Amino acid sequence: MALEKYYKHGILEAGCDEAGRGCLAGPVYAASVILPQEYEHPLLNDSKKLTVKQRNLLRIEIEKEALGYAVAWVSPGEIDGINIFKASVKAMHRAISKLDPSPEHLLIDGKYFYKYPKIPHKCVIKGDGKFLSIAAASVLAKTYRDEFMTDLHNYYPEYKWNKNKGYPTRQHREAIKRFGITPYHRKSFRLLPEATQLEWKNLK
Repeated sequence: MALEKYYKHGILEAGCDEAGRGCLAGPVYAASVILPQEYEHPLLNDSKKLTVKQRNLLRIEIEKEALGYAVAWVSPGEIDGINIFKASVKAMHRAISKLDPSPEHLLIDGKYFYKYPKIPHKCVIKGDGKFLSIAAASVLAKTYRDEFMTDLHNYYPEYKWNKNKGYPTRQHREAIKRFGITPYHRKSFRLLPEATQLEWKNLK
């Protein structure tokens, strides 16, 4: 099924999405993208349904064709301080604030969102598989975050972030058991299934 080109016709509409919400390590990233209203691309879809090669090709395409786009992130420390949902929304707000031109309407992937000042929005559950602008935002957020985690792997190779990108894989959790945590781990998350607060001193 083809993705919708827009929700509201004739205005600057930005799609917004995040990446890295379920990770144990690394920032949460968000992107906002304003596409031309008649824009279409046969490959563009929810980033989770695309290959690495497809995402990287689409990133180049989106950055070339978008009327405006922006990417932002929230650090692991900020995530621990405000929780991952608020951090995801904060990352979206940061991306929206960087958009030029400024959008007149926002399409948000997900069920909940804190209103961005003076810009109306529409939340769309699984919107990255329904609207092209949200799909484009999902591609940018995912590729930028993956790039960051791959670079970070050079400093912490034992965690294999070039492969798992900080997600809770068995390999990642085994590395936490063996080597402890880094400044990039989210301490508010349950990094190990059996870990308790009393055990944190042994992980640090």
